[in-house]
Amino acid sequence: MPAPQPAHYLRRLGIWDAAMIVIGGVIGAGIFRTPATVAQLTRSGTEVIVLWTLGGLLTLAGVLCYAELGARRPQAGGTYVYLREAFGQLPAFLFGWTMALINYPGSVAAVATTFADYACRALGLSHDWVKPLAVGAISFIVAVNLFGIRAGAWVQNTFTVLKLGAVALLIVVGLFLAQGHLGLAFAADPTHDLPVGTVVGALLPALFAYGGFHYLNDLAGEVRDPQRTLPRALGLGMASVVVCYVLVNVAYMAGLGHAGLAASTAPAADLMRHVFGESGATIIAVGIACSTFGYCSIAIAGGARVLQVMSADGMFFRPIARIEPRTGAPQMALVALGGWAIVLILSGSFNALLNYTTVGEWLSHAFGIATIFWYRKKLKSEPSPYLVPGYPWLPMIFTTTVLCVIAATAYAAPGDAGMSLVIIALGVPVYYFWRRRTRVH
Repeated sequence: MPAPQPAHYLRRLGIWDAAMIVIGGVIGAGIFRTPATVAQLTRSGTEVIVLWTLGGLLTLAGVLCYAELGARRPQAGGTYVYLREAFGQLPAFLFGWTMALINYPGSVAAVATTFADYACRALGLSHDWVKPLAVGAISFIVAVNLFGIRAGAWVQNTFTVLKLGAVALLIVVGLFLAQGHLGLAFAADPTHDLPVGTVVGALLPALFAYGGFHYLNDLAGEVRDPQRTLPRALGLGMASVVVCYVLVNVAYMAGLGHAGLAASTAPAADLMRHVFGESGATIIAVGIACSTFGYCSIAIAGGARVLQVMSADGMFFRPIARIEPRTGAPQMALVALGGWAIVLILSGSFNALLNYTTVGEWLSHAFGIATIFWYRKKLKSEPSPYLVPGYPWLPMIFTTTVLCVIAATAYAAPGDAGMSLVIIALGVPVYYFWRRRTRVH
């Protein structure tokens, strides 16, 4: 009898699903909090809008690069696959070690805790319920994704639509119901004099809020007609996010003013409270809970695919490489990632992990985009169905910007940056351990 064929991923995601993954992976909790940080580091609303627009355009440049990479290699694993092919197994493993085992579960743990915090506020529950709700959210998401990408996409699409509703509500409230500060907001504040370097540094939190666009590439093995769908979904999804982010910031300033936005610790809640009172703050708490829950769904699904591909390469426990034939889901990888995120929630150590892996995450973006130069040089005879426009300038601009972000982050928080590099370096002996283990077996 012929040997049974190994299970593989099933291409079930259309352009709507793919675009929702891009939007849902970027919009989490950042846009509801980060604008206050940007306002604190700027002198006027004009600078705020310029920075959010510039951050969006820079991120779009990276997205267009990821569109070419996804079209060239429409496989599960995303950046891990590109690094493995272009630079070898060790850099790919160090990416997987840092992201799939530390950053992804750390992000899920942090955002699930944020979800639970806002859910408790909306439901009037005590803070004692935060950890149980966060653990329950992760358990539910993992359970749904065990049934395959379609089930996961249904949950993700639902919560992405809800988070877009929350964003639209903020825009309507700020621009039409609470307007009054917009003229003053765009004027320079002579009392808020800041050095130019501080204003440039305000781009960092904006760029962080635009992160998460790479999750679709992690799931590329399950996208239908990927050579056409990936570039379209990435471009459409990211362009929608940029428009939303810019409009939300205009709404914040229309309702709160630049000074009010800079002084706020929760601008979304303050804007809604300004118009509707405490009931408004409760409404936006529900919206933020939906937004963060949807992000967790995408991060778990994408991170599990990276973990599964690593295991299939013999770089992690073999059982985690298994894809369930009937559903096409990496069930063991989903359980492992979700379980590790739950451990981080219960231990309370996820914030430190996220701080420690920020540099690693942005390094992976820089090196991931840099693989385009390798593909263009080494695979001239292998035409890509999509080519990033403005090559080589767009990849160079994005890579240079990311490296500047890393340098600025390391300067601002040298301890966290140093720990990030230590965590990456610890992956080297682990890599040789797994390689030796694979050879023995």
